[in-house]
Amino acid sequence: HAEAETLDDESEDMQRQLTTRGERQAARMSKWLDRQLPEGVKIYCSPAQRCLQTVQALGRKFKVRDELSPQCDHLDLLTMVQWPHAKMTVLVVGHQPALGFTIAQTLNMPELQSSVRKGSVWWLRSKQRDEGPHTQLLTVQSPDLL
Repeated sequence: HAEAETLDDESEDMQRQLTTRGERQAARMSKWLDRQLPEGVKIYCSPAQRCLQTVQALGRKFKVRDELSPQCDHLDLLTMVQWPHAKMTVLVVGHQPALGFTIAQTLNMPELQSSVRKGSVWWLRSKQRDEGPHTQLLTVQSPDLL
């Protein structure tokens, strides 16, 4: 998700809104994504307000999935998107640290977590090779560079 406000009360985490900067990030990234994504893309979004605001900027149909809540498990995320066997493009709007753990695992990184900047996109592709699934990192795009 794009940059969101900070609240003192952790019980209000699901209601956190995007900041003005976050709204700009979501708009910039949505324009870029709209040119890149195929028509049949499956879009999954966390039920957190900041994620909903981020994905709504794209203007495409999406499904809210409780499995993407702020405390989700990266292994559940991989199962939900059917990685690495999904036959279609999937876009996930979610949270750290689950996204970082997911990226690290799919890329076989030695660190347990990758750092994911607010509003950025990591585009991964799974290819079947003789030795099994192989992950390609196609691009990492930041809204600040658009």
